[in-house]
Amino acid sequence: MKILITSGGTREKIDEVRSIANHASGSLGKLIAEKFLTHGHEVTLVTTKSAVKPNKHAKLSLIEITDVSSLIQTLKPLVKSHDLFIHSMAVSDYTPVYMTDLDEAKQAKDLTKLLMKENQEQKISSAAEYQVLFLKKTPKVISLVKQWNPQIRLIGFKLLVGVPKDELFAAATKSLINNQADYILANDLSEITADTHHAFLLNQNERYEAFTKPEIAQLIYEKGVEHD
Repeated sequence: MKILITSGGTREKIDEVRSIANHASGSLGKLIAEKFLTHGHEVTLVTTKSAVKPNKHAKLSLIEITDVSSLIQTLKPLVKSHDLFIHSMAVSDYTPVYMTDLDEAKQAKDLTKLLMKENQEQKISSAAEYQVLFLKKTPKVISLVKQWNPQIRLIGFKLLVGVPKDELFAAATKSLINNQADYILANDLSEITADTHHAFLLNQNERYEAFTKPEIAQLIYEKGVEHD
C-alpha cells in the first residue's frame, strides 16, 4: 500500500519574523510512519521543519510544508496517488490578514476596509503599546480529501480540551460523517502527557481505546490495512 501521513503543526506568517504556530511535535505521526515502514509499505510523510521525523528509509519520502496554503498545494496531487491518508497534522484554523496599531483600528469607520489591506513591511513596527491582528479562517483540509480522491481511505484526528467524553465522541462522529472518513482518532489534550496519550479510534459502529502513542500507532496500522 501507498500511505500518506501528515504530522507536526502548520505555521501562519504575520511578517518575515513573526508567525502563529500550532504546537505539535509530530511524534505521533513519526511513530505511525515507522509502523507502516516496518511492515513494508511505501510512506510519504508531509511534515514541518521543526517536527520530529523517522530515520531515512528506502520506502520513506519526506516533504516539508509551512502553512495551510502550502499544505493544500502539496496534498492535492498526493491524495490522488495514495491508498490511505492519515491526517494527524495540527492545522491552523486561522491565518493573519492585517496587523495594525490600536489607534488605526479604533479610527477605522469600516473595519472591512482594514481586512482588505496587507502589511508591506518585512517587520511590522513594535513601537505601539497595543496591536490588533485580523485573522481569517483557513480551509478545512480534511474536508477536501474525498473531493480529490473519493476512493482513498481516510483516518482523521479530532482534538478537544477538557471536555466530557460524550462531547468528544459527538465531535469526532460529526467529523467522521462530514468528511466521509473511515476512522477518526478522538483525543483530549488534557489526557496527553510525555508518557501517556489516551485516545479512541472510532467509526460509526466501533470504538477502540488506546493509552499510549505506540498503542495508537498500532491501532491505526491495524485498521488502516484491514481491507487491503
